[in-house]
Amino acid sequence: MDRRIAAETLRLLDAHRPFVRATVVRAVGSVPGKIGASMIVREDGTTVGTVGGAALEENVKELARKTLEARRGDLVHFDLQKWKAGGLPSLCGGSVDIALEYVGARPNLLLWGGGHVAEAIARLLPALEVEFSVADDRPDWVGRDRFPSAARTEVVEPGRLWEVFDPASFTHLYLLGYDAMKDGEVLRRSLEAFPNYIGLISSVSKREHLFAQMRRQGATEERLARVHAPIGLPIGAETPAEIAISVVAEIVASLHPPASREARAAARSAQSGGERLARSG
Repeated sequence: MDRRIAAETLRLLDAHRPFVRATVVRAVGSVPGKIGASMIVREDGTTVGTVGGAALEENVKELARKTLEARRGDLVHFDLQKWKAGGLPSLCGGSVDIALEYVGARPNLLLWGGGHVAEAIARLLPALEVEFSVADDRPDWVGRDRFPSAARTEVVEPGRLWEVFDPASFTHLYLLGYDAMKDGEVLRRSLEAFPNYIGLISSVSKREHLFAQMRRQGATEERLARVHAPIGLPIGAETPAEIAISVVAEIVASLHPPASREARAAARSAQSGGERLARSG
């Protein structure tokens, strides 16, 4: 593998940015890009590496853009034969198959409040290769003994959260605090500073109280609509461990396009139907 491809792959993964890796997996006849030739296409359209250049590469870039939108890879065949119907404007004479691999951005979570729910969530994340950090204004609740797998643990006042952490580096913020007033302070500042997912653990009354407070302080309905409360999938979770499962399940679901989930559900349904017919036969 080209060292540039390997280095850029690691950089984008660490930066939690999505990309497409296009790789020549089959080559027949005379072609400019041999088997293994790779190119990374970033979400802004810039690239590293090459699959052969010219019209082939421009077509692959466009397909990579669509792959990023669909969040689903593909295998595409190209004829490099200008005289052939559907062929690219090339005189090479061969053909290539190119795999378009979609690599989604891995989540990076910031957990505000190092309590029991945060600890339960943190235990589930390493197996999914999901990075997370924890912040709390209580030193005893953010120690390494509680969060040994955290990228960072910081003791910080709620008003200084985004001075200590870079909001651009996180995909999710979960407000799991022990104090409604402090949660409100973090929420108020995050509505302005943090553009991504905001999840609030709360009862209905706490949510309405905090939302009313945010409105009085000038928050728009558009900004409040970004706040997810309650958090997690609706599985009837009550205990910290159950809430953690619902939260992490919601994150996993967000990593896969709805079409993929629907296709898998349809396949399972068809398989179950076939098994029932086999048993009844």
